[in-house]
Amino acid sequence: MALAKNDFIEIEFVGKTQDGKVFDSNTTAGLKQIDGADVKNASPFIFSIGHDMFLKGIDEFLIGKEVGKEHIINLKTEDAFGARDPKKIQLMPIRVFNDQKVRPVPGAMFNFDGNIAKILSVNGGRVMVDFNNPLSGKDVIYEVKVIRKIDDIKEKAAAFNEFLFRKKMNFEIENDKIILKVEEMLLQFAPMFKEKYKEVLGLDLEVIKNESLKEKSSDIKNKPQSQ
Repeated sequence: MALAKNDFIEIEFVGKTQDGKVFDSNTTAGLKQIDGADVKNASPFIFSIGHDMFLKGIDEFLIGKEVGKEHIINLKTEDAFGARDPKKIQLMPIRVFNDQKVRPVPGAMFNFDGNIAKILSVNGGRVMVDFNNPLSGKDVIYEVKVIRKIDDIKEKAAAFNEFLFRKKMNFEIENDKIILKVEEMLLQFAPMFKEKYKEVLGLDLEVIKNESLKEKSSDIKNKPQSQ
């Protein structure tokens, strides 16, 4: 059966620049071609077609394709990582780096609250930083193999949770509702995705505090110390 929007699928992929340099992959063979990559990070990638969980161009390409097929997908800039934005090149005071006890060097990459940026130049007390994706403005190539289509609602939910929160989440599914068990800091944030859960999974969302986390903390606090 041909793939359609809203289908959850598992894929293997390798992303390459036009000159053949591998920059992203979820396979062991692909990761071995990336400098500094840990092959232990090779893992299944599951996403729902048409919901911005992967690159737009790959989403659109896979609609109508069959499970088990391998594809070479050439993506133009607008369907990959977008054009470079001059507004994402910013001047930052060098004290930002000094406070973290790191030395900004042209070409170095840093993580600013989840945003990867490249140091362009350092002049006196100012540092020119580029927050554009390193691949913005470039055409890229993806080798993609569709491994399987996902039908199990729990597997779909687990993949969607991990996409939204960047970690595995504790949850239950009852009838047409997903009950998400979260730490206290997410109690106000998680409900913001209520409409997305309905759109992508067809499930109502209920968010509750994960009492097991509280119990674990309590157990540790009240545990007698060894003599």
